[in-house]
Amino acid sequence: MSPQRWAASLLRMNASKGASPLESRSRWEGKGWGTLGDSITAAGGYQPLVQAALGFSEVINYAVSGCPMTAGGDRDYGATTHVGRTIAEYLDCVTVFAGVNDFRLDKPIGDIGMTDIHTFYGAYRGMIEHILTRNPRCRLSLWTPLHRDKDGYDIFYTNAAGHRLSDYVEAIIGLGRMYALPVLDLYALSGLNKLTLPHFTSDGLHPNEAGHRRIADVAIPFLAGL
Repeated sequence: MSPQRWAASLLRMNASKGASPLESRSRWEGKGWGTLGDSITAAGGYQPLVQAALGFSEVINYAVSGCPMTAGGDRDYGATTHVGRTIAEYLDCVTVFAGVNDFRLDKPIGDIGMTDIHTFYGAYRGMIEHILTRNPRCRLSLWTPLHRDKDGYDIFYTNAAGHRLSDYVEAIIGLGRMYALPVLDLYALSGLNKLTLPHFTSDGLHPNEAGHRRIADVAIPFLAGL
């Protein structure tokens, strides 16, 4: 099924629950959306589905595969904290879907008061403040990582920095509260877990077509409600 047909089907379902398709689309019709993140976002799998459902006129994918939010190391070139400082300042909606590589690459979380971009908190804070200072009218939202089960790194594994994946999730939720930003908690709401990852991913980490549709299923009502 094409993204357009899938989106139309989803909107009909929303309408049957009392939500008008026009109401669902009106918030983002003709608007610009920028997506930040890692390989899950760089794949461009969920964006066309969300765009078809919500009517974004433009989607710019800034994600860099294999890179974390946090600065430093051999993947510093694509750290989301740096990339976030390069995005267009006219965007109406910006989503940040990062954290799983910070877990895998043993990035320290630090403390929520930190501004050191070599910590997860500091890197995320620096990016948020840069985006909102230059484009205060944009609707910025933070998305938590999905569950993973690849190369021994699952939700129970403690990395070399002493953190589990859920610690990065909680940091993102805390930043959402700190800056009054909406958080899409995919870690809690996606339904991807150790039992379902084989169905929704190709390798226990990267979503397949069904996985991207699941992300879109959760993201569409979230963005429509902002």
